[in-house]
Amino acid sequence: MNLILLGAPGAGKGTQAEILCEKLGIPSISTGNILRAAIRDGTATGLKAKSYMDAGRLVPDEVIIGIIGERLSQPDCAKGAILDGVPRTIGQAEAIEKAGIQIDAVVAIEISEEEILRRMSGRRVCEACGSSYNVEAVPPKVEGICDHCGGKLIQRKDDTPETVRERLKVYHKETAPLIGFYEERGLLKRVAVSGSKEATNDAILTVLGMEQ
Repeated sequence: MNLILLGAPGAGKGTQAEILCEKLGIPSISTGNILRAAIRDGTATGLKAKSYMDAGRLVPDEVIIGIIGERLSQPDCAKGAILDGVPRTIGQAEAIEKAGIQIDAVVAIEISEEEILRRMSGRRVCEACGSSYNVEAVPPKVEGICDHCGGKLIQRKDDTPETVRERLKVYHKETAPLIGFYEERGLLKRVAVSGSKEATNDAILTVLGMEQ
């Protein structure tokens, strides 16, 4: 089963992808990671992507989708995969269809903007080891100090309310239209964030017909 998780920044897509990968035994395919791997391995599509990047240009959607197609053909994707970070636009979704990549279900994780702002403004990261925390959901044992290495916890610029609002504007303009795109194709499943990450994951498995 090839899955796409849709949702605004801070909706919990990354967390849910991790849980689903473990429960379903399928990999999560991050566009950034596979792009770097394709360039490192010198695949034909990777070399094409590198030529754009070396010239300081954006890698075209067709090249990104080609790299995804290469990755999905690998043995660990035999049972499916979760696409992480793609598609971001209608153009990318159309390119996925044109490339013949089958998408079995698209899960839209729904959450209020107020909750997103609350969640993301509470995120902290260790500037030394990169461990992540949330002042409400996953607080450190000692305020402002990393449990793992004792490093200082900081708020990333990406997580300030002003930056989050800007990211939400971009999401509504570029990515939210995908909800209608996939709804028209009968692939969309809606899941409202409900309390804990485990409860939300149970809801996702239910709409996918995979109750645990």
